[in-house]
Amino acid sequence: MPLEAVRAEIECMRRQIHRQRKDIRSLERAGISTKSAEELLGRMLAKVDDLCAERDRQVGEQRRKYPGTNKVINGPIERRFR
Repeated sequence: MPLEAVRAEIECMRRQIHRQRKDIRSLERAGISTKSAEELLGRMLAKVDDLCAERDRQVGEQRRKYPGTNKVINGPIERRFR
């Protein structure tokens, strides 16, 4: 998945999480059980965490390459292990 698509998905999921939390608060005020809503929220948060990890991985890969090329920058860490 391209980096921009991952970022867009993260933003969309964050909006959904905000709405879900709002729904949970309204259910609590009404005295209705929120167990299933909280489980859904947990799954949503886990998905956002996975997407953030994927975004960070892709950004890290981009930073290790020369701009506009596919050549990898060999920094001090890479040289230590040769």
